[in-house]
Amino acid sequence: MLFSMKELSAGKLIVKNSFFFGHLYSIGKIEEINIIIKLHKKLYIKANHHCYAITFGEKSGQIYNSFKNDGEVGHPGKILLELLIKYNLHNNLIVVSRIFGGIKLGVGGVSRSFKEIGDSVIKYYIYKNKSK
Repeated sequence: MLFSMKELSAGKLIVKNSFFFGHLYSIGKIEEINIIIKLHKKLYIKANHHCYAITFGEKSGQIYNSFKNDGEVGHPGKILLELLIKYNLHNNLIVVSRIFGGIKLGVGGVSRSFKEIGDSVIKYYIYKNKSK
C-alpha cells in the first residue's frame, strides 16, 4: 500500500511543566491516521494523550471530518477540528501529544493550550507557504 502523508509543520508549547507537541500533516488516505498516531506514540512515549482532528475530502465534494480526544479533558480534538475548518484545510491531520507536567491545568487551561499549539502549527504552515 502506497502512502502519501507528509509532515507540514510542527511545534512545541510548554504550559506549567506540561509539554504539547503539535504536528500538521497532509494525508492522501484516511488509513494514514493510524500510522501517524503509532508514530506519535513512539516519538512521545511519555505522553498520555494523543489528540487529533482530520478533514478529508475535496472542497466541492463530500468532506469527512473527525476528531479524537483520547481521554483528555476539554474536548481538544474538537478544538483542533474547528481550527482545520477555520483555516479551510482539506486532507489534513493535526495531532497534539501531551506530556503531563504534574500541575493540573483544568479544562480551560487544557483547551487553551491545545488551541494555542494547534493554531501555531497551522499559522506557521500557512506563513511558510505564502513566502514561497
